[in-house]
Amino acid sequence: MSNLDQLNNEARALINGAADQASIEAARVAIMGKSGSLTNLLKQLGTMAPDERKEMGQKVNALRDELNALLAEKQAVLNKAALAEKLAKETIDISLPIRPETSGSLHPTMQILDEMVAIFAEMGFTVATGPEIEDDFHNFTALNFPPDHPARTMHDTFYLEAKDDLGQPKLLRTQTSTVQIRSMMEQQPPLRLIVPGRTFRAESDMTHTPMFHQMEGLVIDKTTHMGHLKGCLMEFWREIFGIENLPVRFRPSFFPFTELSAEVDIGYSREGSRIVLGGIKGQPLKWMEIGGCGMVHPNVIRNCGLDPEIYQGFAFGMGVERIAMLKYGMPDLRDFFNGDLRWLRHYGFSVLDYPNRPLDIVAQKD
Repeated sequence: MSNLDQLNNEARALINGAADQASIEAARVAIMGKSGSLTNLLKQLGTMAPDERKEMGQKVNALRDELNALLAEKQAVLNKAALAEKLAKETIDISLPIRPETSGSLHPTMQILDEMVAIFAEMGFTVATGPEIEDDFHNFTALNFPPDHPARTMHDTFYLEAKDDLGQPKLLRTQTSTVQIRSMMEQQPPLRLIVPGRTFRAESDMTHTPMFHQMEGLVIDKTTHMGHLKGCLMEFWREIFGIENLPVRFRPSFFPFTELSAEVDIGYSREGSRIVLGGIKGQPLKWMEIGGCGMVHPNVIRNCGLDPEIYQGFAFGMGVERIAMLKYGMPDLRDFFNGDLRWLRHYGFSVLDYPNRPLDIVAQKD
């Protein structure tokens, strides 16, 4: 017992006297290490008589627990002191001016969106927005997609674990048409709106990314017809690219939510690696798909609580980044979302800029 009391006093003095990380570690090794004082005492228990070993073992184990707790407490105190010392030495002067290369600019997506909205605003369209997490009804069913329709799989939809009121999984919207549905259900015609926003599909290559921006438009009233749709879009494409006589054609197609449906193509020619919108005189004209459109399907109008015998209208959609790529001469859609500061500095715009036609795309040439 005298050895136990002496060991206790010496160990406590060693721990309490530790002034830094190195000394507290040395104290731990001197007490608890392979050759430590407490370890040696534990080794001697095997030489004692059973009754004496039982009594002594309980006391040694109790002392070991007390010293371990004392070591941990001292270690915490020293760690706190070391951290405070480190923080005091490693201060940052937040008064330094920012580096000039961190100055911001307007992203090309936002720039082209501003231009598109401005053009449609002159035609009397208003901007509508809606949620990016949607349910099956607004994203598919209301748009005339039956449950087994193959077009559902074509969209490569991101489904979520959360369920809607009907027990179906929620999803990330695959098109901003969901906002058109919500607008028709919440407002009375006439409607003339555009819906810019982010959409999501599970695909990725030079011309597709899992997240991208769309601009969709909708007109609903009692007298709108296909001629209005063609005039609206021809005016838009010629205005966005600044080419008064840009060839625009409407090619029959299929969409579940429109009937009649059409793909919109614009005419161009190539001059080396450059695209010449409008074509070059004497060269054959090529066609580039640039969007989709059509007269709103009667089922869609009916699904939104309106009478298709009274109301009709048209809808259209286009990819925002693809228009920026064509107008500003960008070869890869994925660069829009890589966060490369060199790319952003090269293609970014001042908030006061209203750019003309880009250098890599030329107006019609004679």
